[in-house]
Amino acid sequence: MGNERLVIKLSGRIFGDDAAGELKKYARMFLEISGQAQPIVVAGGGKIARHYISIARCLGSDEASLDIMGIEVSRLNARLLIAALGDDVYPAVPADLDQLSKAAAGGKIVVTGGLHPGQSTNATAALIAEKVKARKFLNATDVDGIYDSDPRKNKSAKLFKEITVKKCLELLGSENSAAGAYDLMDIVALKVIERSKIPTIVLRSDPAIIKNAIAGKPIGTRIVV
Repeated sequence: MGNERLVIKLSGRIFGDDAAGELKKYARMFLEISGQAQPIVVAGGGKIARHYISIARCLGSDEASLDIMGIEVSRLNARLLIAALGDDVYPAVPADLDQLSKAAAGGKIVVTGGLHPGQSTNATAALIAEKVKARKFLNATDVDGIYDSDPRKNKSAKLFKEITVKKCLELLGSENSAAGAYDLMDIVALKVIERSKIPTIVLRSDPAIIKNAIAGKPIGTRIVV
């Protein structure tokens, strides 16, 4: 296991209908890269979290309770990836930053979900990268990187190869791209990246793409401070 640490936020999409097949592929990739660096993986909540949150909201749950529900689902997703990784992973899901630091100190792959209500898993992953002094933070999403508008709605959207934190914050603030941009990064995540100068790449969630990004190939969007 390498001494350097990498934080990888995984899209909740991979914990969907074909989760068993998907997670086997990701587990193989994490085991391969663990010889060069220690992966610390943050699982998103995905469709299942949205399903529960939607029902609970209809039943009158407050937003803090909905956050906690989303965190619990992301931790269940983390347990699925832990099951796929076998003996090379820390066996429990850390519930806060201190637990995560202790888990990482053992040198094994660590998998967690959300940590605190009111924080997205993107913000959580950025805080983890700061806490463990990660060499790189990879935010693996449903699109190829950060665009000037939502590529799922605008076919001529332009992909940034590199973008500043300031420009990201401007995109978040512009009405036409707020919904798409929020999926990728939010204000808390960006502020943490900015203050700690964490090298960050937003890229598509795919084992081969993540592996290439770790190897230093120009993939996705690099966020620069």
